[in-house]
Amino acid sequence: MSCDSAIYDNEGDCSVTYRVKFRYDRNMKYADAFQAEVNAVSLYLFDKQGRLAWSGTESGPAVAAEGYSMTVDVAPGTYDMIAWCHGIKERATGFTLRGGDNPASKSDLECSLTRKTDAAGSYTDTDLHGLYHGALRSVVLTDTYGTHDVTLNLTKNTNVVRVVLQHIDGSPLDKELFDFSITSANGLMSHDNSIMADETITYKAWAKTSGTAQMPDADGRATTSVSALLAEMTTSRLMTDTPATLTVTRRGAAKPIIQIPLTDFVLMIKGEYNRVMDDQEYLDRQDEYNMTFFLDENNDWHMTSGIIINSWRIVLQDTGM
Repeated sequence: MSCDSAIYDNEGDCSVTYRVKFRYDRNMKYADAFQAEVNAVSLYLFDKQGRLAWSGTESGPAVAAEGYSMTVDVAPGTYDMIAWCHGIKERATGFTLRGGDNPASKSDLECSLTRKTDAAGSYTDTDLHGLYHGALRSVVLTDTYGTHDVTLNLTKNTNVVRVVLQHIDGSPLDKELFDFSITSANGLMSHDNSIMADETITYKAWAKTSGTAQMPDADGRATTSVSALLAEMTTSRLMTDTPATLTVTRRGAAKPIIQIPLTDFVLMIKGEYNRVMDDQEYLDRQDEYNMTFFLDENNDWHMTSGIIINSWRIVLQDTGM
């Protein structure tokens, strides 16, 4: 009866509506990129006993609309919320939820990399769609009349790594001579987005491109050719406590020409501006890494030329790496 009293006249009705909004600003721009990157959302609510109370999935134009939110139809109460979201790219593949549409508990919401297997082990050689995770614990949804909004912040779990090879003399590189990969045991994520025990996955290059550019001299009378080979890989979430190794091999060589601990090297360029965030936050915010290596006349890594990572040059000393 109190719903009919004058105090609620401006509400228009007595309904209670719960909406969940999604925000992805855990990136290097600190700007919400949800609309630009996320194409599909799966949201799960669990009650105090850990039982699934509600789930919903939406995708396509509705998710990309300005001010998108998902309406949640549950009784008032206290809930844990978990979301797995993804973006779609042409020809991209990615991840599957082990619990399906109706997980019995939060532990069923494990997200697993879709993988292939050969004699060397498990691998993926295709681009991965962007994967995003969000979670809130003990969210209180009251029975007060009106619309109640909850914001769920997302973390991106995929990283694009581009490796460029260049000869120090500028001569062309045959893309068929080189293979690129990242290895890490990071293909299985728990409902809380932590990395679970898993086999080592090899992330192979899903694209290799070679090209040449002509650079005129100061007088414009002569030109110098600059050639490069670009390889692109997509890996699952990089973690400070889960080693990841970048390897470049040359066919016919007895050992890799480049093999470095990927996470250690990318953290070297974290920089003074980013010192306020811890290492894991930096790895989560930075979702693209561009690395340039220089090769000598034998197609081996010219270590004294160092590495360029996202425009930062790291100069190394040859210690037998």
